[in-house]
Amino acid sequence: MEIYKKTGKMAIGSRLRLLTDKITEDAAEVYKLYGADLHPKWFPVFHTLSGGENTITGIAKEIGHSHASVSKIVSEMSDKGVVLEKKDKQDGRRNLVALSKKGKEIVEKVQDQYVDVNNAIEDILNNTQHNLWKAIEEWEYLLDQKSLLRRVQEQKKSRESSNVRIVGYEDQYAEVFKKLNEEWISAYFKMEEADYRSLDHPKEYILDKGGDIFIALYKGEPLGTCALLKMDDPQYDYELAKMAVSPKAQGKNIGWLLGMAAIERARAKGARSLYLESNTILKPAISLYRKLGFEKVTGRATPYERCNIQMELILE
Repeated sequence: MEIYKKTGKMAIGSRLRLLTDKITEDAAEVYKLYGADLHPKWFPVFHTLSGGENTITGIAKEIGHSHASVSKIVSEMSDKGVVLEKKDKQDGRRNLVALSKKGKEIVEKVQDQYVDVNNAIEDILNNTQHNLWKAIEEWEYLLDQKSLLRRVQEQKKSRESSNVRIVGYEDQYAEVFKKLNEEWISAYFKMEEADYRSLDHPKEYILDKGGDIFIALYKGEPLGTCALLKMDDPQYDYELAKMAVSPKAQGKNIGWLLGMAAIERARAKGARSLYLESNTILKPAISLYRKLGFEKVTGRATPYERCNIQMELILE
């Protein structure tokens, strides 16, 4: 057990497996103690069928296992003569699973076992500071809301985003501003005249007109960018544009940090609304814009052939 002191909570899966193995080994011996020819992993299926015949799909839904897992267990139980499979008289397309005569005899044998095992578990719970059974219920609920994988992904993103710094445009970033945008545009579409104007002349086309360009540095390396374009429009003050993140830096929250930096700068300048154009093929980008608060609008002219969605963010 020394390894778990060293690894800590990150070894929870291994520790739970060790506990499960201990209980499963004892469970197999417990069945023998009561003369029940059952494998511990069969119990959920066996208990369900104790209440009457059912389909594999119905059993899977009842016990929360996959169809394939239940099918395999039923096959093993059938080989041991514990269950029988037969056609449903009401619907010949369905197979029903039921306990065999041997299976029903086991039901009788395990009634005292259920009482004794339950009392043994209660005894353990009464001698522990924390109620494991209730804790498992809480864990199951929380993992249903958000999986462990998702939680680790969020922690990874949060940790890596702490290495991201958003800075303003300088001449040294001219090439990376152009390169990052050319890469993603060329990967999905084609470069257009409006692209060349802003990417080849960012100072004249964006900065001198009252806009801003943001550069995301990950551990000092410029790997992301976006721009805030001043608009001469009665409805919108600025356009969020030219957002690009290097493929090797995706998943580090850079897009979100760039977007928030642009929004905060727009607020600081007294902006009431932002506008952007994109394409629905760019699902991660659209998802990001929605998280930033943008909502779909329609009916505006656009200089880009690739644009098939327009969005706005009202800041007031």
